[in-house]
Amino acid sequence: MAYVAISGEKQGEWLGAAERRWEAIARKRPDLAPAVELQQRLLATVAQVLALLERGRVLRLSLPARYLATKLARGVPVLADEPLPVPVSVLGPALTEFCDALAAGGAGDAARHVRDAIAGGQIDAGSLLTASLSRHQAAIRTGATHRGLAPDLVWLVAELAVSPFVYLLQRTILSDPKDETLRAALASWNHGYCPACGSWPAVAEVVAGHRTLRCSFCSSAWELRGYACIYCAEAGEQFVTVAPDDQHPERRLEACRACAGYLKTIDLNDLSPFPSLSISDIETTDLDVAAMQQGYQRPALKEFGRR
Repeated sequence: MAYVAISGEKQGEWLGAAERRWEAIARKRPDLAPAVELQQRLLATVAQVLALLERGRVLRLSLPARYLATKLARGVPVLADEPLPVPVSVLGPALTEFCDALAAGGAGDAARHVRDAIAGGQIDAGSLLTASLSRHQAAIRTGATHRGLAPDLVWLVAELAVSPFVYLLQRTILSDPKDETLRAALASWNHGYCPACGSWPAVAEVVAGHRTLRCSFCSSAWELRGYACIYCAEAGEQFVTVAPDDQHPERRLEACRACAGYLKTIDLNDLSPFPSLSISDIETTDLDVAAMQQGYQRPALKEFGRR
């Protein structure tokens, strides 16, 4: 099956394993201690928002399963171009909390300016959250630039705030679909972008030989039928897998000379539950550096039909 359900995702079950991984990072890479401390604070807020959402009434898509299956069969993610109401009352306050954490964690005035713009209404919280859910990256970046704000920070703050909501959506819709047609469509998904929201994976986590792509936004997990570039499907000699550090073959780069894209791959005992997937990302920051030094990059988000 293409879509993979993750075990151990009940509230609180992720924290123990996350703390052990953070401790291991601090031992091996003392230089990453500030980044780990910031991530701990950010994920604590993400977990709090998730708990609030789980205690409330989680939105369920009132769309026929066969309609969703048809979208997937066309290569369109389930949530793409759907007018979903965002719970601003829950997610909105988290925007400024993330800004405060990022300011204290090193982003300084740039993060404080974003916070002031949101708190003062120069950026409408609902519009920002909705644009993030819809993956309108260009719109968010353009709006931030026009307001003299750091585009990457505005994008990050919105993504952090929306991530618990979109995670619950994908888990509700895809983890155990009752409709056989939808199950078959998920099993047939063979694209490098997420079947739920359309984002690219942050990493590929390999457990017991299974290469599982992990969505950078909603934490979906899915497998592809073949071994090829997730961006352009190149499977020939232009697509290579290398371990930049010979002492750590469990941490690899998939690099494609055809499209200049790359993907980080890491061997683990278990797939990372939400919201600790970002730990795999921070554990492998040196792989990002190695890839970019060789001219590889992550491509922009795919564009799907916009209403």
